[in-house]
Amino acid sequence: MKLISWNVNGIRAVERKGVGVFGQEETTAFPEWLIQQDVDLLFIQETKSHKEQLSDGLLNIDGYESHWCSGERKGYSGVGTYTKHNPLSTEYGFASEERFDAEGRLLIHEFEAFTVINCYFPNGGQGEERLNYKLDFYAATMEYCDNLRKAGKEVIICGDVNTCHNEIDIARPKQNEKVSGFMRIERDWLDKFEELGYTDSFRKLNPEEQTFSWWSYRGGARERNVGWRLDYFYVTPGLVDKIKRAEILTDVTGSDHCPILLEIDL
Repeated sequence: MKLISWNVNGIRAVERKGVGVFGQEETTAFPEWLIQQDVDLLFIQETKSHKEQLSDGLLNIDGYESHWCSGERKGYSGVGTYTKHNPLSTEYGFASEERFDAEGRLLIHEFEAFTVINCYFPNGGQGEERLNYKLDFYAATMEYCDNLRKAGKEVIICGDVNTCHNEIDIARPKQNEKVSGFMRIERDWLDKFEELGYTDSFRKLNPEEQTFSWWSYRGGARERNVGWRLDYFYVTPGLVDKIKRAEILTDVTGSDHCPILLEIDL
């Protein structure tokens, strides 16, 4: 199965602009791009849209069914999934604490071989309150995933985690030690994920490669490759040996993030 995750930074903006190739002017319509990828599952984050705001061209792409989760605030957050395979079940949020699900950050799809959590983790950069919200969100995600594992499920956690794990994952580590997204207190949570048996698929296959998935729109950061690796596919132990490819698709444009890819052999 081929899986792609992408923070699109506004799905309607991507529909309007199209999906491009870095350094080239021509673009491809988003539905056409998705079909060209021949992907089994596409997970998108930061859709910034409610379902009723989306065109028929986005809702109904040939060969795929789509699922959408949005929060109370319009034009903010939101996640979506395109799938060739009907999930056994789909959950829209944790259904545990309203403060988490009110922002529309989670789609949880159960398939026969695994359960996928498509997640847009919070940004902690708007002060102490939001940083604490982000850390609490990490804790809730970990608890939810561990309960799935106790029930005998293999789990894939994917999306914009909004934290660089280690110095190799960020172009300028020293300058960003006190910036949300690379603070030690945030990175400690990714340590905890791995200590509990969740494997970063990209780092598993590419232990020494420094590749980024997000670049600021300011200062020509993408052209200079001054980036951050914020997007991940984490998998539970039963799926680690099934990983065949794990890549960051740095040539794909249309957002300040680029897509990431996971291919597993089931």
